[in-house]
Order: sequence, then structure tokens, then C-alpha cells
Amino acid sequence: MRVEAAGRVASPEIVVVPHTHWDREWYLPFQRFRLRLVSLLDGVLDRMDADPRWRFTLDGQMAAVDDYLEIRPERRARVAALVTEGRLAVGPWQILHDEFLSSGENIVRNLELGMRRAEELGAVMMVGYLPDQFGHCAQTPQILKLAGIEHACVWRGVPDRVRSHAFAWEAPDGTAIRTQYLPEGGYGNAASMFEEFGHGPSSGARPLDGGGRGLEDGASLLPGRAAGFAEAMGRWYPRGGPLLAMYGADHTAPAADLADRISGAGPGMRLDTLAGYFAGETTSVDGLLHVRGELRSHARANILPGVISARVRLKQLLGRAERLVERYAEPLTALWYAGRGSDSSARTFLDLAWRRLIETSCHDSVTGCGSDETAEQVAAHMAEAEQLGRAVCDLVTAERAASVPLGSHLVFNPTPAARTGLITVDVPAPEGGPGLVTGDGRPVPAQTLDIAPTVLDDAVHPASDLPIVLERVYGRVLFGQEIRDWSVSRDDRTLTFHVTSRADAPFDVGDVREALRGAEGEWRVRILADPRRTVAALVEVPALGLTTVTPAAGSPAPDGPVTAGGNVLDNGLLRAEIREDGTLSLRTPSGQVIEGAGRIVDGGDLGDSYNYAPPAADRVIEDPLTVHVEPVWSGPLLAAYDIVRTYRWPASGHVEGDARSDAEEDVTVTTRAELRAGEPFLRLRVTFDNRCEDHRVRLHVPLPRQAASSFAEGQFAITERGLTAEGGFGERPVPTYPASGFVAAGGLAVLLEHATEYEITGGGREMALTLLRSIGYLSRDRNAHRDQPAGPQLPTPTAQCRGLRTAGFAIMPCGGGRPGADVLRAAEAYRHDLLTAVGYGHATAPAPPSREGVAISGDGVVMTSLRSRDGWIETRMVAQSDEPTTAVLRGAFTEATRVDLRGRPGLPIDVHDGSAALALRPWEIATVRLRP
Repeated sequence: MRVEAAGRVASPEIVVVPHTHWDREWYLPFQRFRLRLVSLLDGVLDRMDADPRWRFTLDGQMAAVDDYLEIRPERRARVAALVTEGRLAVGPWQILHDEFLSSGENIVRNLELGMRRAEELGAVMMVGYLPDQFGHCAQTPQILKLAGIEHACVWRGVPDRVRSHAFAWEAPDGTAIRTQYLPEGGYGNAASMFEEFGHGPSSGARPLDGGGRGLEDGASLLPGRAAGFAEAMGRWYPRGGPLLAMYGADHTAPAADLADRISGAGPGMRLDTLAGYFAGETTSVDGLLHVRGELRSHARANILPGVISARVRLKQLLGRAERLVERYAEPLTALWYAGRGSDSSARTFLDLAWRRLIETSCHDSVTGCGSDETAEQVAAHMAEAEQLGRAVCDLVTAERAASVPLGSHLVFNPTPAARTGLITVDVPAPEGGPGLVTGDGRPVPAQTLDIAPTVLDDAVHPASDLPIVLERVYGRVLFGQEIRDWSVSRDDRTLTFHVTSRADAPFDVGDVREALRGAEGEWRVRILADPRRTVAALVEVPALGLTTVTPAAGSPAPDGPVTAGGNVLDNGLLRAEIREDGTLSLRTPSGQVIEGAGRIVDGGDLGDSYNYAPPAADRVIEDPLTVHVEPVWSGPLLAAYDIVRTYRWPASGHVEGDARSDAEEDVTVTTRAELRAGEPFLRLRVTFDNRCEDHRVRLHVPLPRQAASSFAEGQFAITERGLTAEGGFGERPVPTYPASGFVAAGGLAVLLEHATEYEITGGGREMALTLLRSIGYLSRDRNAHRDQPAGPQLPTPTAQCRGLRTAGFAIMPCGGGRPGADVLRAAEAYRHDLLTAVGYGHATAPAPPSREGVAISGDGVVMTSLRSRDGWIETRMVAQSDEPTTAVLRGAFTEATRVDLRGRPGLPIDVHDGSAALALRPWEIATVRLRP
């Protein structure tokens, strides 16, 4: 508070923070928005050069800076000077991400990259600014604190019980961080003080004048507007202190004469950056209301939950790319690549992959709430990230496969515990079936899945066409395989090629041409392949380690055989019976039963990319017209059935009639139900051709017991949620929620491949998982589940997601309450298959023995990353447990030390005989460096 000369308490000081909220790509694609960004920042920097009073905050994300400087590299020095002077606040994030659709590791790398890039320009804004995310994940306070950030600043998701501008936001591990709530309009709460008209954040309305044109008599109106602002905001500041006035909106520049207006308003108002505002704020949380865990309340702002299920393919692409980079490419490079130094090509590719992963995690990118053109570009960048990760995997496995004999396979285990799992490989198929052993000589059980044809081509050609036939040979490749040997018989005029998957004998097609010189008449040309089979093999692989699978005589009988017969699958751990309606009955050896799993339910959706909204006159379709079951594999290691159901779904929806159409489409839904040896869960893969619009398709699984809550894994935590959501704002508080690794309730866990929307329905008796949501608009001005528009009403035809759609899950009966180590292990195995690579060393060379990488154990301890960094092996883990635990690390390392999220060293860890123990609090995130 200011105190006037007479002792009278005056209005509180107002700190005006001019900024722009920059959606990098949204209703326009990236490059079209970037053109606006360049124009906006040109103007802002010019004003800052001309007037030293100017301050500006660049939205908490470095991407806007990088995007600008790529076009204006000549202004880098000026930008750096403004950052160093504290007049331009940048960072700490690289991008304003969606906290529920990106992995926890993606969030950490986002912060790491943003802080590093900001420091390169002179200074990082040490505020966890999260202005427009659609809710906030539980571990954000711990993530920020581990990076040295003591303040957070949020808008959406704050619960109703928060009645002050500041509260203590507490992570599951107990880390609490002082958090500023942005009431009365979020990041644009002061826009109306200075502009002719203001727009609510993310409104999608036309932007304010890029030149900052205000009212002609704005100076005279400002005192009155400021008084109104102070009155509205004052109730949020019960202890007094300066009021935070966020002056900005989407893609807008502040008024050109802003500094003059502020100066003319008197001492009660000043211009500053967001960093400058928080520099005067305490970091103490004493006396503040504590809010623990995630922020997903609808009480004070829209959280737009429909983005979890809009354009599901984007979630699939990002999840797949994240897993490939985080759990395959980086650990392989850190542990098994000879050129793993920081300047290696692998490191460069991984850095580029992370840039793509981070960029596409943006809250208007992976969410799918942009234009069709934006979604196409986002999908391409996600695919590029996956390609980069796969290229690194290829590089490292090729290096290792050089010592693996021809015909054998290298196997990598991406999990930090020894593991026995199934791989699928092509192997020679001698009489008597395939036999396999590891490089250590242990027999490997194998099941034949398919037998390849041996006669690839057998045709008669005139001799004049033989040169053309030989043109089919590319190098030594013919019919997709390599030529092992060949022969020419002039007696019966026959040319024979023997091909195999990989050959090491010399070959020159010129020798064949020479052998055919002078050929006359008609010739028989045969392409014969070596006998080969596709087999499923049950292999034991050390923690983050390598083993080799080599063909050998004999085929051992597998332990714990899987059987299929009479529409029943059984692996000794789980029995699945297919019912007449196509659903499944599951039974465990302990007698736990789940009936009716796998029901497909189709209902209408007249909402948009932000909010699901069923029509008032909905038609829900859940009974199939026909059901038939097709056997796929019958064991003993792998068994599966295809359940084929046909439905007739309404073809579209009608907003005018608030109903679904009378016209219908026939849709076939195929669900593959699969059991594998040693797995306590049933794998399901649902595939259908979506020929309809304006609808939602969900997979339903009844719960063994009625549930009062659910438990969802994601972003370093397992979050418990009730069956309802808190409302209060102009948005229907639907209890649909995101989960990443798994969701569990009522004695059942569903393991997931990517971030997925779920809901506990029927009063806690059933779980529904969204397979598809087809919608035709970015935002609808009229949405039954939301009062305000969430963006412009733009048509998005490709968001109807027509065409072939597929989704994978696994159903696992489990105990009640919070999921334990058994579910964590199962989710880890389900999401991370063993990786194989074909050997190409000398065929007679001995197979290398199995080798362990780094083993990490401990009750509830989950590894989230392992990479090479600054000459160390750096691994991150989280204790996903309500009880304290100890992580034990074992490997070929001599030093170990804890570091923070920025790599700054902390306390050393004792190492004895290649083993180190680390005590962890419940839900603690720990980063450890190991000296190899």
C-alpha cells in the first residue's frame, strides 16, 4: 500500500506487465503466425530502443525469441542487451506445453532447453509462468523447484477454495512453491485499462491493433479504469502488496504510448516485467492456503478438457516418438555407442529430435485444437522426431550388430530390470522347426507365426529378354532379399538365383551376364529363397542390456504355455473367454472375474476440439448387428483371436436439430485379443474404418468392484481423482480425465500406449476409454457444454478423423486402492517392447554373450530417462509410492552424484562394487549422474 502525506492509506500500487501471449501455431499455421510475430517484435524492440522506460515480457517461452531471431538474426545483440538489462524477460520454457499430453521427461527437457537458451541471451526469467495451459499436472511444483524456480504463475484449473492471489501449490512429494493466481481475466486482466476494446484470452477474436492504437482520450480515462481494476483485484490481495496487472492478449502488441500513459498516471502505477514484479515478492509459503496435486478445476476458468481426445492420432504420434527417443535412442547411445561423446552425430540427431518433441507438445499443437493445416504440420514434426530417434537406434544397433553372426539377432532391453519378453524375428527354418539359443548358450523357446514362401518366382522368358530380367537385380538385391548364389544350366536352359535375408558371399551381376552370353531359345528363370520362418521367441535380457539370439538345432518346449481353443485364451495367469456379443470375460487364478470387457459404444458429439457436447436427442449405439470370431495364433507362447463386430452408426450430426442423422453407415470393428506367455494382462487392439462424423467412440470395461475414485499415471505421478469434477465457471465439469501410462479403478488397470481420455461411469461401475472423437469445428460459438467460445468458429473437416483408426490397450486385473509395483512393472513392459536388430557379422563368428547396462531397482521406483550428458551417464527416476523407498543402481560406474534438473551437482553418492543406493521420499524425482 502507498501511504499519503496525511497518513491516509491510498490505492495499492499497480504493476503493469506488458506482454503478448503467443500461440505459436493455432487457427493459423506456424509460418503465418510467425509473420505477425516478426512485425510485432520489430515494433516492440523499436519502442524499447527509443524509450528506456519500456519493459516487455515475452510470454515465458523462448520459442518466440528463436522464431524471431531466425528471421532477424541481425537483432540478436540488441535482444541480448535488453535481456541482460532486465527490460526484456524471456524464458524459462522453450514452449508453453500441454502438461497432460506430453511426458514428464518432455516437460523437463522443455524447461532445460528454455533456460539454457535464455541464459545464452543474458538471463532467464525465474518464474514458472504457465498462463494458458488447460490445467496443470501434479508434479509441476517439484519440477520448478528442482530447476531453481521459486515462483509459479497460473490461471486455468485453480480450485474454488483459492480466494487469494497467492497460494502454496504442493507437489505429491511435499514440495511447495509460492504460486500467483491470475484472477479477473487471466493473462489479459488489465488489457481493458489501455485498449479501445479488450479480448478474453484465447478468444480467437481479431487481434488488437498491432500499432497499439488506444482511445484518443485514453489518458483521461486511465485513472478511472485503474481505480476499477484496483477495486476488482483488491479482494484477491488480503495482505496488501502491489497488484499484478497483466496487459496483453493473444498475438497483440501494447499501446505505442504505453510508457507515457503510465508516467502520467502518477506514482501509483509502474511498468515492469513479470520477472521484475516477482523480484519484490517473497518466496515463503507460510500462512498460505495449500493446494496439493494437479489443478484441473472448472471453477474459475475453462480448462477445455475435450483437447485430450481431439485428433487422437496426434497423441499417438507424440507418445510413440517420446518413447522411442526417451527409452530407446538415448539409453542405447549412452550405454552402447562407441561414439557417444557430446559432439557425436547421434547427439546432434537426439538434440534435433528433442526440439521437435518439445515444439509439438505446445498447448495448441498436440492438443489438436488448431486448424487442419496446423494439425498436418504438427503431425509431420512428430513423425520427424520419431524418424530421428529411429535413425539413432539404427546407428547404434548397426554398430553392435557388426559383431553378431549373420542370421542371428541382437536384442536390447529398454527397461532397467532384467526381463523376459517376446520378440518377433525372421530366422532360418530347417526341417524340424526353428531352434534358438542366446549368446550364452541358453535355449530360447520359440513359436512359429508364419512360414515364408521359398519359390518367389518361376517363369519362362525368351533369351532376348534375359538382359531385361537381370535389370531387376539392384546391386545384389532381388525380390527384396540378397543373392546368396546362382547357377546357369545350358542343358535345360535354367537360370537359378538363391536369395536370403543377408548374404556375405561375393556377387557380381556381370558374371551372370557373361555366363548367359550367346543364350538362345526359351529360358526358365527361378528365384528361390532359403526356408525362413517368422517366430515369436521368449528371451531373457539383462537390465538396459544386450543379448543375442542365434539359430540352433532343436526347439525347446516353452514354460507356461499359452493356449487358444473354443474362443478361450489362457496363459495360466489370465483366462479370457469371448462371449456371443463380442465382449470378453476375464478370470484370474485367484477367482477375480471381469464380465463384459471390450464393449464398443458410439454416441453423438456436436461439440468442438475443446469440449465434447452430445446432442440433446442422442442415439447411443452399443449392440453389434453381427459377431464372428477368427483364430489368429494358438500358442504356446502367443495366442490371439480377432473379434469382428459390425454396427450401424448414424452418419453425422445436426446442430440445428440437436440430434444425430437418420442416415447411417455400416462399420466393422475388429478387436484383436492377445495373450502372451508370462504377461498378467490381455492385450487389445481395436481397428475400424471411421465412415461417420460428429460422434464419439469409446471402449467400455466393467470394474470388478464399484470404485469411488480412479488412479491415473502421468508426468512423474499417479493421481487419484474422484468421480466428479468441480464446476463453477461457464463450462460443464465433465469427469473425463487424461492418463498416460495406465488408469486403474475398482480392481482393474488399463495399460495405455499414449495419453488417453478416460471416464469412470455408471456410478463407479465401469471405465470408458475414448477411441475417437470426430468433430467438425475448431470452436463452436454455440456449445452445450461451454458458455464462451474457445476460439474462432472455423471448420476443421479433417478433425472428423475419417478413415482407418486403431488403438491399443491392455486390461489387467489388480488389487484395490492405489496401484502397486505389479501394475508399474506391467505398464513398463507393455509400453516398451524389446528391440531387435539383424546381425551382419561373419556367419561363423561366435555370438557375443549377454551384457548388462545399468540396473535400477526399488519398490515403486520408475526410470524416466537415461542419457549421456557432459561426459556422465545421467538417469532420472521417480519414487511412485506413498512410502519412502530406496533406489539401487548397479552398473559399470565408479562415481555417482545427485544433480538438479539443470545438471548442477549436489551431494555425492557412495559407490561400492558398482552399486549405489539412494533414499527417496514418496513421489520424489531424482536425477543421478554416473561416471562410466
